Amino acid sequence: MNLETPLLVILGPTASGKTHLATRVAYEIGGEVISADSRQVYRQMDIGTGKDLDEYRVNGRSIPYHLINIRDAGEKYNVNDFQHDFADSYREILAANHIPVVCGGTGFYMYALLKGHANDTVPVNEALRESLENQTTEQLLEQFHRSNSPYHSLADTSTRKRLIRALEIATFLSEHPGQEIRFGTKDQAYPAMIFGLNPPVETRRERISQRLAARLKQGLIEEVQNLLNEGISDESLIYYGLEYKYVTLYLTGGLSYEEMCVKLETEIHRFAKRQMTFFRKMEKDGLKINWIPHEWAENEKIRFVIAHYREFKSGNTSNM
Repeated sequence: MNLETPLLVILGPTASGKTHLATRVAYEIGGEVISADSRQVYRQMDIGTGKDLDEYRVNGRSIPYHLINIRDAGEKYNVNDFQHDFADSYREILAANHIPVVCGGTGFYMYALLKGHANDTVPVNEALRESLENQTTEQLLEQFHRSNSPYHSLADTSTRKRLIRALEIATFLSEHPGQEIRFGTKDQAYPAMIFGLNPPVETRRERISQRLAARLKQGLIEEVQNLLNEGISDESLIYYGLEYKYVTLYLTGGLSYEEMCVKLETEIHRFAKRQMTFFRKMEKDGLKINWIPHEWAENEKIRFVIAHYREFKSGNTSNM
């Protein structure tokens, strides 16, 4: 692929204000937003995934977005699907002479774009997955940390399903030492200017708590019930994690309402912490993230992002 225009990436943990900033920046520079969120791809999963589609209308203008509502709920979607769909969206945006603004919190997806990724060559090991399902997440993490493979430093272990896939890949590589798998090649990687939002922990925790309460009032439980009513299995919804996992457990009698609320809020806080851990790992792997001071006014953040992106784009283009 001819990578003619660098990506403008805005990342951050949940409830950090990514979408709000990304849409305002896109409005100013003639951009289109590409979502890098592993769950916003699904239709009918709106409240729980925090699509916030109202954010995509700025000063009366609709900001085009991509990779939201592209799959039916109940389907599986992985990083390789994302890479292929992303490439199509990237080409569409360039054809319109617009700027690709990537926005999301799924670090593994963004890592795949920025470093390249080739784990699709590792086959699924059903027997291994079945044996791992009986272990606790803590046991899986301990087992993974004991592993020794080229994939160890790159893996995303932010959710149980990704942790199991990481163990699957690590096991495959240990059993096939001669296997050549490249986890980052220049011809796969997109040039990008990366910006990060990271509110103070207490601010983030307060936002998460307030947002969860708001989503419950907006109909989160009804959204999950509708998915169940349409024939999507308990297992599929639990697979999606967080809101869909715990609300499903509540609706199917596994948790009381109070237990659901407490466990869900706790897990979202933990999820945000894991997101930040992955972003820090991205930095250690050589991806520079320009962290934007939380205390800056919105206009100051927008100006900062645009000015630095334009400078980067100018330098990147002159080197092509």
